[in-house]
Amino acid sequence: MSSSIRMTPAEYADCTHHTQELTSVRLPAREAVLGEGMKIRRLLPHRAQRMIGAWCFFDHAGPADVSQGQGVRVGPHPHTGLQTFSWMVDGEILHRDSLGYKQLLTKGQVNLMTAGKGISHSEESPAQRSPTLQLAQFWIALPDAKRFMEPAFEHYPDLPRVTVEQAVVTVLVGELFGQTSPVAVHSPLVGADITTQAATQLEVPLNPDYEYGIAVLTGDAQVGEEQLEPGTLLYLGKGRRQISVSTSQASQIILIGGEPFAEEVVLYWNFVARSLDEVRESIQQWHHSDHFGTVQGYDGPSLPAPDLK
Repeated sequence: MSSSIRMTPAEYADCTHHTQELTSVRLPAREAVLGEGMKIRRLLPHRAQRMIGAWCFFDHAGPADVSQGQGVRVGPHPHTGLQTFSWMVDGEILHRDSLGYKQLLTKGQVNLMTAGKGISHSEESPAQRSPTLQLAQFWIALPDAKRFMEPAFEHYPDLPRVTVEQAVVTVLVGELFGQTSPVAVHSPLVGADITTQAATQLEVPLNPDYEYGIAVLTGDAQVGEEQLEPGTLLYLGKGRRQISVSTSQASQIILIGGEPFAEEVVLYWNFVARSLDEVRESIQQWHHSDHFGTVQGYDGPSLPAPDLK
């Protein structure tokens, strides 16, 4: 989705971050309401922690009732320098992009759009849809060697799952519990969905070279010494080999991690760049050229880029 929670240019521009060893930092989400009552919790970027590995953006949308009206409608908008990673927790979203892809994303599936040098897309609720929508969407910053690559799109209908204690772990990115995700990324990363149907406890293995973050989508979780509920991302730093996760009820939890990203990035609106001059150029290209292509089939206007003063 387009970045719907506004930050100031200064907040977007300052995307340096500091990797910490064996630490726990609670990062409360910013919240906004999109369209007809869709609550969005923005967990990354955060003033206190801009990135976790190459993960530079994490929005949790819903759960929301989309049975009435048009549901979600996000008009065509551009991206550069990143991959958008959409994990459908519940419901459906219809993706269209300037490469000509039209793909319905449903529960338990991933859409991965690689923006590279530039792409545009739209997202909307289909006419025939489930009454509830819940989505976790991430952006992954592309390293300098890949950020001008040709744009691409991949749909992953099936991801590896493993049952650990009373939890079902879906490996979204990378490797965990002996399972390897097919999702193609360009930095050392891991991502997992941990879903429980009742109270349980499990030990999650970690790579001490990675920094990690963990968030609850629904339910609750005890992570080490910290009690978590929806609306907070717990930054775990690096240097850990495992973490204890327990729930007292049916819950859904997201774990993300990766090798600390060595490059400083500038994140503004829907662009992941290296300077504000690059951002200004992308805004000009969006408004005054066909650099990002055209999204066919969306019956609404494109989104204008906010001014960068």
